[in-house]
Amino acid sequence: MIIRERYLKQIRPFYDQALIKVLIGIRRSGKSVILSQIVDELKNNAVDDEHIIYINFEDFDYDEYTEPKKLNDYVKGRIKDGKKYYVFFDEIQNVNSWEKVVNSLRATKNTSIFITGSNSDLLSSDLATHIAGRYVSFKVTPFTFSEVCELLNINDKNNIYDVFDDYIKWGGMPQRFMQEEDASKKVYLSDIYDSIVIKDIVKRFNIKDIDLLNRIVTYILTTPAQTFSPERLKKYFESESRKVSLETLYNYLDYIIRANLVSKAERYDIRGKRILTGKYKYYLTDLGFTNILSDGKKEQIGAYLENIVYNELIARGYNVNIGNLEDGEIDFIATRFKEKIYIQVAYILADESVVEREFGAYKKIDDNYPKYVISMDRFDFSQNGIIHKNIIDWLLDK
Repeated sequence: MIIRERYLKQIRPFYDQALIKVLIGIRRSGKSVILSQIVDELKNNAVDDEHIIYINFEDFDYDEYTEPKKLNDYVKGRIKDGKKYYVFFDEIQNVNSWEKVVNSLRATKNTSIFITGSNSDLLSSDLATHIAGRYVSFKVTPFTFSEVCELLNINDKNNIYDVFDDYIKWGGMPQRFMQEEDASKKVYLSDIYDSIVIKDIVKRFNIKDIDLLNRIVTYILTTPAQTFSPERLKKYFESESRKVSLETLYNYLDYIIRANLVSKAERYDIRGKRILTGKYKYYLTDLGFTNILSDGKKEQIGAYLENIVYNELIARGYNVNIGNLEDGEIDFIATRFKEKIYIQVAYILADESVVEREFGAYKKIDDNYPKYVISMDRFDFSQNGIIHKNIIDWLLDK
């Protein structure tokens, strides 16, 4: 397993601070591994085992501590002196009223607390007000393509396109790289999918119509990077002779997003400089999930590449919106602090009409922020100040 330095360098400055360190991401994306790597660094810096408290709430051995009073008593019982204790709570959402426990430990003991969770709304509940302003959060994603190349020790450019094809097909969930056969990869990803659906959606939100939930998830996973609204989804189900209320669709879509299975990108009116409501794009947290719900993928490579670029931007710490123009759109407007970039994604710039479509999309944007067109092409099509990048080169760009 690789050292996930992308995250460690962000978290490292907070190791000894009182701020609660929160790692959020889809199940099996590597949050626990990052915690273990932090523990290793602490030990290398002379922190002894007695001052490290680690609880994984997916481990049945700790099941009794999902009750807040028992957890609070257990941790405080482990604290024997005034030195700093490093407390790690893995999959904290399994603990009732966890925010009260965490805030109590932060306020009354010399602790540095790290928590992980699989729910995107972990910090937006009513109880989260207990730690408001007292935490710093980090979103953990499955492996990016550069991490995959590091994991597989890929240095030969001749092999890198085969690795990229595999990445498109099976995604970047860390432990899937331990599976050698396609059948075992599919079984592994299916197990993750089932775990997310059952634990993070069905049980958590008390879903009654599991068949409907699976149909909605399947629809999204097999049509990534598409613009649609619940109204459009309602018409789709009507064509399948299934009547569904808009309220139910809105709720189920929200639950799927909150389980980190997909992300919703909002549309931003470039002219009016405001967020638009109603139509969104949904991107898969990991493309590997598309391969477990159908016998074979449809030819939608352009959508897969767009999904990969979206996930890469999120992993790099950008806020990402879809750019809305009067007669078209820009695939991505990505902002990070004072930085802004525009990105168009295409499969292949096959002819002049495609080149004009992708580069011409920027004609009505008259600011000086960097503008990119990203595709599989190896020839550089950069023109008129618009930068063209091969997608693999862009993904590996430090």
